[in-house]
Amino acid sequence: MTDTIDSTERGVTEYVTAMIGGQLFGLPIARVQDVFMPERLTRVPLATSDVAGVLNLRGRIVTAIDMRARLGLPKNEDGRPPMAVGVDLRGESYGLLIDAIGEVLKLPDDGREVNPVNLDPRMSKMAGGVHRLDGQLMVVLDVDRVLEIAPDMLAA
Repeated sequence: MTDTIDSTERGVTEYVTAMIGGQLFGLPIARVQDVFMPERLTRVPLATSDVAGVLNLRGRIVTAIDMRARLGLPKNEDGRPPMAVGVDLRGESYGLLIDAIGEVLKLPDDGREVNPVNLDPRMSKMAGGVHRLDGQLMVVLDVDRVLEIAPDMLAA
């Protein structure tokens, strides 16, 4: 059924780009539900440090994941509020808190490379490859790995 939609662009994936700690990341657009400004986060008692809290987004309860904490990066000190990229995993809604949202890029699948050996281990555990762009490396986030990884696995 959906073959007619993507048959003209076979071998191309669209990514929503995001900046986290100065690094460019890409999320496959097929996994992105929405992009929003998180408001009124409610802390979750006894949650790990990378769970920023929960919020109500148009009637859905969304768990907010602090991607800086998940990647082992320091808190953002520039005073700008984070953005969130909404994703789902097995019927649960999550908001990945990022520093800034970028543009949508269409990139050829054959341009995607395996994770380089020198990629930060915290990133490589959540990455599904990289794309080399003009002077910049875009790390492709594997949404399943990002949401299923346990905090103790992040220690490098």
